[in-house]
Amino acid sequence: MSRTRETRGPAVRPTVVKLGGSCLDDLDGTWWDDLARHGENTPLILVHGWSKPLKRLSPRYSEPSAILRDRYGNQSRWTTPEVIEDIKTVSAKLGEEVIGRLASRGVTAERLLGSDGLVEAGEGERWWWRDKQLVEMENLVGPITGVDTAPLGDLRPGHARLVTPLARNAAGREVNTDADRAAAAIAGATGATDLVLVTDVAHLLIDGEPVRRIGAEAAARFRDKGATGGMRKKLRAAGEALDRGVERVVIGSAPVTGLLNADSGTVITRA
Repeated sequence: MSRTRETRGPAVRPTVVKLGGSCLDDLDGTWWDDLARHGENTPLILVHGWSKPLKRLSPRYSEPSAILRDRYGNQSRWTTPEVIEDIKTVSAKLGEEVIGRLASRGVTAERLLGSDGLVEAGEGERWWWRDKQLVEMENLVGPITGVDTAPLGDLRPGHARLVTPLARNAAGREVNTDADRAAAAIAGATGATDLVLVTDVAHLLIDGEPVRRIGAEAAARFRDKGATGGMRKKLRAAGEALDRGVERVVIGSAPVTGLLNADSGTVITRA
């Protein structure tokens, strides 16, 4: 459970939107028009991924060796201090683009690093598969253990926050963390009603069929027995957000208003 040091929830509860790093290039002008209209009336917290920009920066980030798998089967980007700096480099450019798109539509925004006092991380896994053997190695990743909402400042309509989901561990080191789960923790800490996970797929698919609405328990069962890759992480993040008090999580590729209106995407609720 995230630890929050501030009184939960601004006067108008925010919408938290996670922008998938693999789909940012595909969001056209009408998508940003819709987001800006929503942000004019509701505080926005945007949490971004960086997968595609990082791969464009260097071919090595597309190599299989860039991804590690732990003894439990969980995957993670192999993160060294150099990788942290590359994440910052691509995130700064991405941040300029997102802030510029919102500013041209009348919504101001500012970027924050999660590691600048916003997101805290615990001890990361140390045993990873390499060359078909489990070996102990340092990987600068860690699970989220706390969110201090103070760095977000006064959340208000018309002014968005864009969060780069790095974190700081107990030793004070900067670490990588999962963007979906960071968005879930921030949503819970700020009293958000909705968490929107924008990705490159239109719906959650079960047995090849699109799912429009699903309860948390059924989503968790599918996560553990049928989901793979990025969707498995998104379903885990959805469950964590609901456990933290978020009322619903929506996964999809449509404009945010359409997702919130359940016109598209998959809605996950506690019931």
